[in-house]
Amino acid sequence: MTEPDRPPPPTPRRSGGGGLRVGPWLLLLLALALAWVLVDVLMLVFAALLFALILRAMALPLERRAGLSPRLSLPLVLVALVLVVGGAIGVAGAGAVEQMQALRETLPRAWTAFQRWLADYTTGRWLQELWHSAKPFEDWSRLAGLATGTINAATGAIGAAVLLVVLGIYLAADPGTYRDGLLKLVPRSRRELVARTLDAAGRDLSRWLLGQGVSMLLVGALTGIGLALIGMPLLLSLSLIAGLLEFVPYFGPIISGVLIVGVALAEGEGLALQALVVCVAVQQAEGYVVQPLVQRWAVRLPPVLGMCSVLVFGVLFGLPGVLLAMPLMVLTMTLVSELYVKTVIEPQR
Repeated sequence: MTEPDRPPPPTPRRSGGGGLRVGPWLLLLLALALAWVLVDVLMLVFAALLFALILRAMALPLERRAGLSPRLSLPLVLVALVLVVGGAIGVAGAGAVEQMQALRETLPRAWTAFQRWLADYTTGRWLQELWHSAKPFEDWSRLAGLATGTINAATGAIGAAVLLVVLGIYLAADPGTYRDGLLKLVPRSRRELVARTLDAAGRDLSRWLLGQGVSMLLVGALTGIGLALIGMPLLLSLSLIAGLLEFVPYFGPIISGVLIVGVALAEGEGLALQALVVCVAVQQAEGYVVQPLVQRWAVRLPPVLGMCSVLVFGVLFGLPGVLLAMPLMVLTMTLVSELYVKTVIEPQR
């Protein structure tokens, strides 16, 4: 008697199928972990990319109007930048150095004048008592350590700035090579989408950088004009600081305003009040005149997102995150628009 036919045993599932499903997510997690470890390097590369976009934006008119090749237009831009910076240093360099030195000597007097001003008010005296009770510099070894750390940080910042410039020049010299290399890491079915996203990100960041550069230049110029009208000392250095700090949204103008008013307070309360009026007037002009004009052709970032970007990226990445908060938010908005809104949300409508 023959045995009935038995059904064939189930074919065991190969682990390769599960590995194919888990593999991409595992690679993504590993990439995120590696990015977190190398966050300082990535921030430096991002800053170099912004510098490369500035160089490309300056070289592009030479290529379009003069018909120059990228290999020739970029060296001309670099030579022009060196001449402009060298000329500015030659014209105002000695005065700027002297004013920076005078500013460093003035700050202790400004702090003393500020303390005397606080002592005239009840709330001010309470703040002074709170400050002295904290005793932030009672341990002089901590103060020495802070000074040493500041010197080391400044030295590291100089080295990072040099590396940033070198990386930016290489990226601007041949952007197509790096773009094509990045696209080769993407599956063929997604290359068109990623290429479009990269182009949109470069366009939006370039427009934001151009608008921010115009805002910084105008804020520095308006601050210098206003301070000159009231007879403010250290005019050049304070105007330069105000223009540079305009790059940091919301908090930068506050810091520059406090510095200007503090320096003016060392000369007298009347000058401090006039300096406060100048700072407020410049910020009002920047908010209601400069920004509306710039935002006609530059990227407009909602105020809430701008402020949140400084807080979020500052917590995540420290001081580099604060300095690069706005371009990081511009990049984030572009990625969300191209990779999610246009590819997921809009096709469903």
